Amino acid sequence: MGEPSGGYTYTQTSIFLFHAKIPFGSKSNMATLKDQLIHNLLKEEQTPQNKITVVGVGAVGMACAISILMKDLADELALVDVIEDKLKGEMMDLQHGSLFLRTPKIVSGKDYSVTANSKLVIITAGARQQEGESRLNLVQLDILTYVAWKISGFPKNRVIGSGCNLDSARFRYLMGERLGVHPLSCHGWVLGEHGDSSVPVWSGMNVAGVSLKTLHPDLGTDKDKEQWKEVHKQVVESAYEVIKLKGYTSWAIGLSVADLAESIMKNLRRVHPVSTMIKVGLCSDTLARLKKKSARTFWGIPYKRAG
Repeated sequence: MGEPSGGYTYTQTSIFLFHAKIPFGSKSNMATLKDQLIHNLLKEEQTPQNKITVVGVGAVGMACAISILMKDLADELALVDVIEDKLKGEMMDLQHGSLFLRTPKIVSGKDYSVTANSKLVIITAGARQQEGESRLNLVQLDILTYVAWKISGFPKNRVIGSGCNLDSARFRYLMGERLGVHPLSCHGWVLGEHGDSSVPVWSGMNVAGVSLKTLHPDLGTDKDKEQWKEVHKQVVESAYEVIKLKGYTSWAIGLSVADLAESIMKNLRRVHPVSTMIKVGLCSDTLARLKKKSARTFWGIPYKRAG
C-alpha cells in the first residue's frame, strides 16, 4: 500500500513465492514477513502498459470504470474528480473487489498527475441531464469533442466522442425485440448528432446479411404499415424515460464506452459511429474504424447517412 503525490494507489505484485524455515538466532529474524515470503526474481515494471483514466466519478464515470474492469482492458485504472471524499470512496470500493478483477492497480487523485502514462483518457465529468430537460440545454457532445481536441493540441485522430455508438446499440436492441433475434445478429446504424437529432440508416438494416429494406421497401417511410420509424423514436426517447424512472442513465453508456475502449486498446479495427473530425473541417458523427491511433474515417458516410 502506498500513496504517490496527488493520489492513492493499491498494487499487488509478486514474481515468486516461497516458504522457508528461518533458523533461530539468524540475522534473517529481522526480515519482515513480506521479505520472508516473497522474493522478486525480476525487476518490477514501473510503467503501466495499458493504463486507462476515467475523469469524473459520477454515475456515468463509475459505470465506465466497472465496465472497463470487467473487460480486463487495463493493467492500471486511474480515477480523477474534484470531490475528494467521493473519489477516495469509489477507489476503495473498487479496490475491495480486486479479488474478482484482473486489474492489479487502481489509483485516484484530484491532481491530474495521477493520469500519467495513460493510453486512454475518458472524460465523463459534466452536468447531468435533468428529467424533462432538452439535450439542447447542455453543450452537445460534438462541440465538447471539438473543444477537447483544440485544447489538447493532439492530432485530430487522437480525440473522439462516443457519438452514436449507444444510439446504434439501442437501435439494434429494439430491432431484436421486434424480430425475436439477438441484437448481435441485428445490424443497423444510427448516425448524426447523439440523441434527438440522430438519423437512422434504414437502407443498412439487416439480419444476418438479409436486407430488411429489400424485404420491406417501405421500411422507415410514412407508408410503412409496420411503423418501423417508431423504433428510432424509441431510441431517441429511451434516455428520457430512463432519466424519468431512475434519475439518470449510466449502465448502457458505460458499456458503450467500454466497447469503444476495447476496440482501441486491442486494436480490433472494428467500425463504430463516433464523433470525429471529417474532411470539411466540421466535428460530426461518422463511421470510423477504431485503431490504436484512432480514428480512421470513412469520409463518404456522412453524406449518405439518410439511407
